[in-house]
Amino acid sequence: MINKKIVGKTGGIMSKSKKNFVYICTAIFLMILCAVWYYIFFPPINIHAKAFWAALVSWMIVIIIVYGLLDIYVFATEIPEIVSSGKRKRRRKTSLISTFIKGHKICIMVGVIATLSIFICIVGGIIGSPIIRAKSYSKLMVPEFKEFETDILPSDDIKDIALMDTDSARILGNRKLGSLSELVSQYEVSSKYTQINVGNTPKKVSSLDYASFFKWLNNRDTGIPGYISVDPVEFTSTYVKLEKGMKYDESAFFNDNLKRHIQFKYPTKIIYDYYFEIDDEGNPWYICPVVTAKIGLFGGYDVVGAIICDPISGDCDYKKVDSIPKWVDRVYDGEILNKKYNWYGMYQGGFINSIIGQSGCVQTTTDYGYKTIEDDVWVYTGVTSVNGDESNVGFVMMNQRTSECRYYTVSGAEEYSAMAAAEGEVQEKGYAASFPSLINVGGVPTYIMVLKDKGGLVKMYAMVNVEQYNIVVTSTTQTGVMTAYKKALAEDESVEVSLEEKEKEITVADINYIISEGNTFVYIKDEDGSVYKQNFADNESLIKISVGDCLKVKYEEMEDGINYLTEYSFSLTDNSENDLVTIKQ
Repeated sequence: MINKKIVGKTGGIMSKSKKNFVYICTAIFLMILCAVWYYIFFPPINIHAKAFWAALVSWMIVIIIVYGLLDIYVFATEIPEIVSSGKRKRRRKTSLISTFIKGHKICIMVGVIATLSIFICIVGGIIGSPIIRAKSYSKLMVPEFKEFETDILPSDDIKDIALMDTDSARILGNRKLGSLSELVSQYEVSSKYTQINVGNTPKKVSSLDYASFFKWLNNRDTGIPGYISVDPVEFTSTYVKLEKGMKYDESAFFNDNLKRHIQFKYPTKIIYDYYFEIDDEGNPWYICPVVTAKIGLFGGYDVVGAIICDPISGDCDYKKVDSIPKWVDRVYDGEILNKKYNWYGMYQGGFINSIIGQSGCVQTTTDYGYKTIEDDVWVYTGVTSVNGDESNVGFVMMNQRTSECRYYTVSGAEEYSAMAAAEGEVQEKGYAASFPSLINVGGVPTYIMVLKDKGGLVKMYAMVNVEQYNIVVTSTTQTGVMTAYKKALAEDESVEVSLEEKEKEITVADINYIISEGNTFVYIKDEDGSVYKQNFADNESLIKISVGDCLKVKYEEMEDGINYLTEYSFSLTDNSENDLVTIKQ
């Protein structure tokens, strides 16, 4: 006999109105919980984003668990009423099942949607896989074949080449901030440096970050006061103070967080990353590439535009790829560009060919560098066979603003072999080579790189011939390594190279020894006012030259008007002889 006080007038422990109230309160609680979760993680609301589907299915599972437990509790309260009814056993059993199904209809409905979502993801993933869409992948980037000697301008001087890597830029940036006592306790330099081009001058720039939550809380009214600009040619760093601080940054919290601010403005956009840049006037911006799947549901992610955000005001503007301003340098990340070229290199002959036979299959090397061409920053990387040998069959230049790709057929050593060759020249010093840049020296493809000590400081420069990487030269100066490399090419009969070197007879009017960048240079001035210089460490015989000596010099003209001395000979002061003694560096 069931106690009527327990069952109640409605026939169950929980009345219908109370049951509805509990379900509504649970729904409100889940919606609030979901809103808090979205505020914290803010995934893009886009069917091409894997994070969107993962969040959707995860929340459906949470709903099923919460409502399932609630339904079981409600169902348990109704069992006494069903069991106490005077109906036969079979009808009581049917009533139990129907009540259980009716109580779990929300869970069943949500479970069906979750299952359908998983099915869509699986099918969408298969449709967009390289197994059945290999040709579509290979067409996302089609390189234009170019001639190296004519398309890459010769480098007579390497003072405009950015040889510094990001690790060295971080060291210089941190040292600069460390010298600013009013900032170092509140901020730190972001580790994300962006390679850009400002007025045809290469730069590496990085914003400051708040050092902690409380540092943000103390300074959020004024914002981040400036940024670090590193000159990768001169190896110097500068702190640039802004008239008005940057309110929005990746290190900020709550609504001041840059990622949250931009994603909330464009909730359906899939934002790939956030790159700090400056325009030609030095104003700070964040460039945020927007990607989407071009093949199936998740396949072939590619950039379709970029959100340009002013971190001071928070104003944002979305631009399609073909309408992005020219001052913007980084829209396509090096990882995206390398992946697109690898799709072309691997799948141009179909998926089966990429697995069996691999005829014509190529891939990029594991790293890349930067090169400035026509005021744009290009990603440079070698191209090698899929067998992973230590030689390149060519290399590619890929534009970070437009994704234009140029392929050059140049066979030779791959970058890491060249780096090892350069390190071998100074193995007693234990220097490490940075990833090289590729330049044209008299029509000869050449790697150029810096050699760093264990502290990350640049100590020397190295140049390695791509096709014959046994031709290696090093020097403590940029000009010195270029001059030494040109002489090495001229002396190697197996290399066809066209180098311009001028010859002249002079009378020494003045000679000075000047220390620059830690090196002693000898400056010789003739009676016509022309100046010639050479690194004293490269040629200590320069100490023999005196004012009044008549010299026959060979030199290279420089843009600054100070010629670089490559070779000289002079007359002996003995009146009985006037022999020429040639002294080479």
